[in-house]
Amino acid sequence: MHWIFLALLTASFYALYNVFIKIASGHINGLVGAVILQIVAVLLGSVLLLGRWWKGDSLQVTTEGIKWAVLAGVFVGLAEIASFFVFSKGVPASTGIAVIIGGSVAFGGIIGYFFLKEQMNFGHLAGIALVVAGIYLLSR
Repeated sequence: MHWIFLALLTASFYALYNVFIKIASGHINGLVGAVILQIVAVLLGSVLLLGRWWKGDSLQVTTEGIKWAVLAGVFVGLAEIASFFVFSKGVPASTGIAVIIGGSVAFGGIIGYFFLKEQMNFGHLAGIALVVAGIYLLSR
């Protein structure tokens, strides 16, 4: 499968994830919602992991991988909690999701350039600039 199709499928999962957080935020405390979300994610991930283990797949684990996965978990947990609180302020999904995901794109590009030493061409810079302009327009 070409990576773009998998990336777009992932984007649709993120969109639904954020829409469901938006809907839930009016009906549940943000911390409670985030904990429930993470418990469900652990259960789903565990079932999938056990399925791979049952099939005899090689499951590579290194100390370095664990360290970075833990850090990713910390920040996704913080992002989930913050998302519940953003949407509890009554922000429309069309605005909040675009700002959150667009901001993630802009910050990710900047972090990739400065800390991961990834290359950027004019198209990358223009794309990030357009995302920042979009965030500005949406937040007004």
